Amino acid sequence: MIDFGSFLVMLAGNPLLIVILALTLGATVVNGATDAPNAIATVVGTRCMKPGPAIIMAAICNFVGLVGVTAISAAVANTIFGMVNFGGDNEAALQALAAAMVSVIVWGVVTWIFGLPSSQSHSLIAGITGAAIALQGGIGGVNGAEWVKVIYGLVISTGLGFGTGWLFTKIIEKLCVNIDRRRSTGFWHWAQIIAGAGVAVMHGAQDGQKFLSVSMLGIMLCLGSGDMSSVEFPLWLVLLCALTMGLGTAVGGKRIIKTVGMDMVKMEPYQGFSACLSAMFCIGLATFTGMPVSTTHTKTTAIMGVGASRRLRAVKWNLVGNMVLTWILTFPGCGIIGFILAKIFIMF
Repeated sequence: MIDFGSFLVMLAGNPLLIVILALTLGATVVNGATDAPNAIATVVGTRCMKPGPAIIMAAICNFVGLVGVTAISAAVANTIFGMVNFGGDNEAALQALAAAMVSVIVWGVVTWIFGLPSSQSHSLIAGITGAAIALQGGIGGVNGAEWVKVIYGLVISTGLGFGTGWLFTKIIEKLCVNIDRRRSTGFWHWAQIIAGAGVAVMHGAQDGQKFLSVSMLGIMLCLGSGDMSSVEFPLWLVLLCALTMGLGTAVGGKRIIKTVGMDMVKMEPYQGFSACLSAMFCIGLATFTGMPVSTTHTKTTAIMGVGASRRLRAVKWNLVGNMVLTWILTFPGCGIIGFILAKIFIMF
């Protein structure tokens, strides 16, 4: 375990570590601004909360999720460690890691400018994968047995997200068919707020661990070791990542909330609850089994499932198509940026 005093000494003697942490925390801020708002987008879209209070709630829940769940299980962080190989020359590895973080920030900012809810999870995975391939000079930089968990996560975030969104909506409508909708409004109002908070907690745990793992990898490389098999995360580092993610959520949430919660499908509070419950279930399942998933993928496909439960035309498929295109481009786009920047950084 690395105490905070030892970390400060290490930081003073290694400028590259300062760069790594600054870039990683910068990417965490971008994640908070672009991914975290998805958790409470439907809460705002159905007018259960105003944007300001909802964003504050999401920021707090992100913090609680990362700190609380990491104390129980760091399965996602361990998957990120295992899927790429940054062993060998530690100086070159740090430069490649810095390149990966730059690629994540660039990709996240570009998609944020256009108001598209990009997957920071997948851009992080793509960036470090491209950088690891550049570092190792080939596919040996990738551990296929761990990387395949990304594919499993895609199945959970898309197929299961859509399916449970559809199913939960149908179940609620069946159970409440004889209940006066006006009398149940207050219940669904608070139920959706609670479920939205739950999604934010799971987002903090899922995405926060990804950036926590990269921060820890940088520290271990500075110590001269890329072996993460028995690493323990110091509480001060967990708190630092959690605070940074919360800051990003508070600063940049409104644009993504509008795209996901208000433009894609028009929903009632009980439907927003179904979408939140679906996302919370899927992200929680993936988090405790070590599969990296995207909150963006999971929440948007859950919303699509809710919309499809009424009729397929209820979903604005042109907007969905734009988001899917962004997701498809993320792996090759961010991966190539990470690869090229790693080659340049290592060269100079």
